[in-house]
Amino acid sequence: MIFTAATLNGCFVIDGQSHRDDRGFFARTMCRDEFAAHGLAADFVQANHSFNYRRGTLRGLHLQRPPHLEAKLMRCIRGASYNVVVDLRPDSPTYMRWEGFELSLENGRQIYVPGGCANGYQTLADDVDIIYQVTHVYTPAAEAGIRFDDPAFSIAWPEPVTAISDKDRSWPLYRDGI
Repeated sequence: MIFTAATLNGCFVIDGQSHRDDRGFFARTMCRDEFAAHGLAADFVQANHSFNYRRGTLRGLHLQRPPHLEAKLMRCIRGASYNVVVDLRPDSPTYMRWEGFELSLENGRQIYVPGGCANGYQTLADDVDIIYQVTHVYTPAAEAGIRFDDPAFSIAWPEPVTAISDKDRSWPLYRDGI
């Protein structure tokens, strides 16, 4: 695996090194020792799978509040997605900044989202599968989010939004707190 620090503090792009032959390919997607060597949490306790029917579907922007912060390891295994990370850690040098990443089966790329950052994604194709691991179990009382169209961040989503949940559409603006 090749770890590349993203612009946001503690966020990494992880490119796979696949071994291909006439059967297909093999690639490692997580190694505790390699994550630790880069100072990243690798104690994943839950794995999630999200399937999305339509291009332009938007999910997010989500996070969990302390003391239930969760880091995420995100990967697209079918189709393509545009994943956004927003730094909401007041003590971070990249506080209030966001960065976007395209993930697809073809590029084999993953992103590591640090705890305290909001994460969301938009599908760039029909029938998109996203899988991700988290370092803390889902805790409903700690669930938080910010609006995908919050002017405090002016995120440039690549597609018109074709599907979004009422919950994601109704998250507060960041100035109103999380």
